[in-house]
Amino acid sequence: MEFDLTALEPMDRYRLLTNFVGPRPIALVTTRSANGHSNGAPMSFFNVFSHDPAIVALGIQPRLNGQEKDTVANIRRTNEFTVNMVDMPLAETMLICGLPVDADTDELALAEAETAPGAQIDCVYLPASPCAMECRVERIIEYPRRVIILGEVVHMHIRPDCLDEQQRYVNPEVYHPIARLHADNYIVSDQQFVLKAPALADLKK
Repeated sequence: MEFDLTALEPMDRYRLLTNFVGPRPIALVTTRSANGHSNGAPMSFFNVFSHDPAIVALGIQPRLNGQEKDTVANIRRTNEFTVNMVDMPLAETMLICGLPVDADTDELALAEAETAPGAQIDCVYLPASPCAMECRVERIIEYPRRVIILGEVVHMHIRPDCLDEQQRYVNPEVYHPIARLHADNYIVSDQQFVLKAPALADLKK
């Protein structure tokens, strides 16, 4: 089957792209609102794209009525945000933070999530998260129905049990992030395996 994405309606493009590009990691993004309370929102249009500089990207669309989401408004005002990675113990918090509440609601309080102040930015993070990345805005790319935010990671909070003894790699027995597939379908990376490339010399024989 062939699909011309230049001719499809936006929701049809969304359906095809999100059905096949996955699993997508989930960023539970925390920001500071204008009145000083915390805001939490899950984003599945998210990934890391560079280590030098350390850059993560968020893709955020407006509400159905065209109004900008609180996360974007907060990031524009403060130029700061934190990405909290999500595992199964944080799944319910992530879902609660995705509910359509008004701008004055503290989603993290609604979810009864424990928070802690950031180390380098004025934004809380979730100590229960396997890894929380404090970010400063590097640039914002504007589209009519999408904002792509590039953030430079300036600090990481890593739960000690998620690292190996040498503190170089994640502990695969502990770190099991969940990721979005399509619709309300998710996957957890608790069945990991090793794949090693064949030696190039063996292929040339």
